[in-house]
Amino acid sequence: MKIEEGVSLARFTTIGTGGPTRVLARPETVGELEEALRFAREHDFPVATVGLGSNLLVADEGYDGLVLKLGGSLAQVEVRDELVVAGGGAPNAVALHRARAAGLGGFEFACAIPGTAGGGVWMNAGAYGGEWAAILERARVVSADSSGWRTPSELGLRYRHSGLRPGEVVAQVEFRLTPRPAEEIKAIVAELQAQRKAAQPTNKRTYGSVFKNPEHELSAGRMLEACGLKGHRIGGARISPRHANFIENVDGARSQDAIALMVEARRRAWEQYGVELVHEVVFLGELELPPIAL
Repeated sequence: MKIEEGVSLARFTTIGTGGPTRVLARPETVGELEEALRFAREHDFPVATVGLGSNLLVADEGYDGLVLKLGGSLAQVEVRDELVVAGGGAPNAVALHRARAAGLGGFEFACAIPGTAGGGVWMNAGAYGGEWAAILERARVVSADSSGWRTPSELGLRYRHSGLRPGEVVAQVEFRLTPRPAEEIKAIVAELQAQRKAAQPTNKRTYGSVFKNPEHELSAGRMLEACGLKGHRIGGARISPRHANFIENVDGARSQDAIALMVEARRRAWEQYGVELVHEVVFLGELELPPIAL
């Protein structure tokens, strides 16, 4: 398996920002994945997996560790009876296509999540009332020391969270779905995609939802809209004029521009509503949000 050095991570993210990684590996089998993880342990490198980069913000200075990009059998999808079996690096769009072709429903909500099967496990991804925890049969988790299957309860899935730890990689996922006519699945997907297109900046470079929805009558997007943040710009990044819980790369943005917008958004939400917004996007490298000044 080839190990590459100094590869820019900006091209692996949907927002298109971020610096290089120390090393990059592209394992295509569980054996190669285990090899890469042992390599990281031997060199004392932290490990991160990049799927489609749709929920990821990479530091402008890059990442001083090993980044994994799963391919080969680790990105394939097959159907076994009522199970859709997907590699951790398999795009959700491919898994949904296979499910529809097999007449299996329940995964339609994933049409609004431009990520991978494994990435969905990491954050218990969800949209439009559906989430990974509701359809996940089990996931195969690999580390430098072990490889085994875990159920949703063993994974500790809850709202936009799992109990997975750094150095653990989701190599394979089994979704248990239910029979549904392919035309019905197609209609549901079309409706959800129309809703998403109408509400979100789908034609802009973003990293998806910025903040988790708080326990409040307003969603994060509605709250930030009420704070007057739609269209607010810092550097080359701006809060979307269409949906305030998205940050767009409009003109050569840097990750620090996005961070500055997140800091301002958290400040206004706290001052106006007393709500401390928590970021949903995953940070990679030396990135952090400072505490809100009370």
